[in-house]
This record gives sequence, C-alpha cells and structure tokens, in this order.
Amino acid sequence: MNKNILYNFLLVVVFASTVLFISCDDTITNNDIDKVVIPSENVSYAKYIQPVFNLKCTSSGCHNEESMAGGYSLTSWTSAVIPGIVDPGSVETSRLVWRIEGQGYPIMPPPTRGYLTPNQVNGIKTWIKEGAKNN
Repeated sequence: MNKNILYNFLLVVVFASTVLFISCDDTITNNDIDKVVIPSENVSYAKYIQPVFNLKCTSSGCHNEESMAGGYSLTSWTSAVIPGIVDPGSVETSRLVWRIEGQGYPIMPPPTRGYLTPNQVNGIKTWIKEGAKNN
C-alpha cells in the first residue's frame, strides 16, 4: 500500500512539474518588444532601452561581447555609452542614432533582425537627449 501511495505521489509531482515547466515560457519576441510603448520623457534605460538592444542588437550575434560588430557591444550600459557611439545629451553626434535612422549608413538593425519601430527610435533618441542615464 505504501508503494502505491508513493508511486501516485511521484506521478502527481512529475505531472505538475511538467505542466509548470511547459507553461513558463518567458521568451520575448520582436512582436512583444515592439508592443512596448517607450514614453516621450524620463526614459529608463533598464526598462526600455536595454530590452530593445538585447533583442534586436545583441542576441542577433552582432553587437555582443563576442562578435563586437563595428567594434562595439550593446550588451550593457557601460559598453553602449562610449564616446562617438552614444554621446550623452547629443543625438547629433551619436553614431548609434545615425545607424538606427540610416543617416549615411545602412539602417540598423537590418530587416532580418526586425527594424526598430518609430517609437523605439524616438525612445533611444530621447534617452540620449536626457543624458543617456543608467537608470
């Protein structure tokens, strides 16, 4: 009798664990990130900018610590805010803005990675205008 109770208990635990594991898919897609509305002021790097960089720039194997496409990484605030790439307070001199708007360069990210939405472009520009804070 004890073996049957133990067997049934283990069966329930395995079943419940499997259901829980399958239902916990936390994969964020381009569609998910594109639905996030970045505010027109007080843009949080952690809440709005880094998630865009993570999905559209670093996970694609381009601007991460390993490949360093173009000589830079967007995996963290420290690696993104370097002179010339992101100049805090200056959208005009930030090469990141030139690339995401296609100013004299091919637009980034490329279509295979999903272009940035106008809201994402404006959000990144606002974040830079506000000083590119690590907030």
